[in-house]
Amino acid sequence: MSALATIAFDIETTGFSTTDQLTVVGFDAEIGSRVFLNTDGTACTSDIEQRVNDQLTTPVTLSVHDDEGALLDAVKTFVGSTIAQRDVKLVAYNGETWKGGFDLPFLRTRLSYHGREWPFAELPYIDVMEVFSSRFNTSENSLTGVYDELVASGHGTVDPFGESREAVDAWQTSDFEAVVLHNIADIRRTRALMDVAERYCSKSDFSMKSLEPVINEN
Repeated sequence: MSALATIAFDIETTGFSTTDQLTVVGFDAEIGSRVFLNTDGTACTSDIEQRVNDQLTTPVTLSVHDDEGALLDAVKTFVGSTIAQRDVKLVAYNGETWKGGFDLPFLRTRLSYHGREWPFAELPYIDVMEVFSSRFNTSENSLTGVYDELVASGHGTVDPFGESREAVDAWQTSDFEAVVLHNIADIRRTRALMDVAERYCSKSDFSMKSLEPVINEN
């Protein structure tokens, strides 16, 4: 498992219902981050990528999309042409656990709504939250809480929000830079926690699953 590089994954949304939509999808690797922003047709500053990178030490590539469907198409292209061609594992924090999770179930719902294909057919997946809930002694179970207790090396400093729900209000008021920075903080926290888990836990402590669907249209 350790031979597989970690690609951390996280999403931002307008809420939790079946009619809400994706606002940001982010991936983080050791060399940098790839982030997709849905503005829902609202104008966005042309220099937003540079403004975001001015606040970071590891680079981010950001693309802006007018609607959720275009974002999903761009994510599919990126995964197929870049991530799926490498020896990597997709890692999330409460993205999908045996009890539920948020990111992957939400993504499935929105893909189904738009009639889009599943993008992660070729990738193995680990939810790092399960490792920390069972193999570490922490007083918190949220991503930011566990990160602050065990790592706290700076990724949180770029996060403009104290609570994740603030990202919903920020997106609705077109504060896209803040929402993107929040997503970057979360994907980098996730990858940092996976690094910690791999340093202290055995392979048998991780539950890796295939994301290959029963019917693969690729």
